[in-house]
Amino acid sequence: MTTRSRSDTGGLAAPRAKRRDVLAWLAGAVAVPHAAGAQPRPALPVAGPVIGYLGLESPEPYASRLAAFRDGLADAGLVEGRDVAIDFRWAEGRYERLPGLARDLVERRVAVLAAPGGAPVALAAKAATATIPIVFEMGGDPVALGVVQDLARPRGNLTGVSSLSVEVSRKRLEFLHEAVPAARTFAVAFNPTSPTAPSQLRSLHEAADALGVGLQASAVGSEADFAPIFAGAAAQRPGGLVFTSDPYFALRSRLLADLALRHALPAVTQTRDFPLAGGLMSYGGDFTQTHRLAGLYAGRILKGERPSDLPVQLVTKVELFVNLKAADALGVTVPPGLLSAADTVLE
Repeated sequence: MTTRSRSDTGGLAAPRAKRRDVLAWLAGAVAVPHAAGAQPRPALPVAGPVIGYLGLESPEPYASRLAAFRDGLADAGLVEGRDVAIDFRWAEGRYERLPGLARDLVERRVAVLAAPGGAPVALAAKAATATIPIVFEMGGDPVALGVVQDLARPRGNLTGVSSLSVEVSRKRLEFLHEAVPAARTFAVAFNPTSPTAPSQLRSLHEAADALGVGLQASAVGSEADFAPIFAGAAAQRPGGLVFTSDPYFALRSRLLADLALRHALPAVTQTRDFPLAGGLMSYGGDFTQTHRLAGLYAGRILKGERPSDLPVQLVTKVELFVNLKAADALGVTVPPGLLSAADTVLE
């Protein structure tokens, strides 16, 4: 696969993505050793503090994100196994397990509770403790979701990092419409358990009205729903399928890319994982940067800073990836304007 990086000329706050970023991501995805499923991983024999890590999924799909989190710790001068131990709890994609896993880490009396992986993880951590410092990472607005009271002065025991992945959901529809301009309807897949789903659906409907197209929205309750949704959408022949921002979708990018090609359905998700796995395009925040910053904040808190004194960081970098090989397989001609707006073009 050939990678071409371009600057974003579409007026979006997105620095140029470099080819080395993609190569570093691919290296990180295979460099992190496996951990044990959803069961607690024994803490390493370190005399220092323990970070409780509340994971939405399992170690394999989180490998590149874990690598970025550890890089952030290293930026703070801390190395896992030498200065700090990390005690993991994995929900394996089952959001309903998060509250119990968070309480388990609180009972473990960890020094910091890391809650990267979106609003459901942050809210579960917040409900579990009002005293242990919490560092979250999410794609939505933490004030609107009730995670913190103020971005500049978060108060309480929480701080963290937020990107624009949720806010730019409508842009995914707009980009897909550019790629398939003759389409009159588009399909949308959303996670009904996500606290950001209602606002994203409203935004997508507003964008559809402005574009003069219709939407067919389908809820995803489990992995078993993906194949019927793709098959049903393909039978109704929409212009393509838009996925709302949600870690549940982001961490199943290979499955979604395979289904999109199998059903000849152009699709767009929030994460670069999707086009790297063979899907058409993605648009969303840079998860590598947000997880690294979350690791840095966890390290700074371990070194004595208070969460209330650390403002919530907003990562404004938004990246557009386009896979031309997938476009060719899907019979889609990507217009030059969309290619020039892409941060990275995969050939």
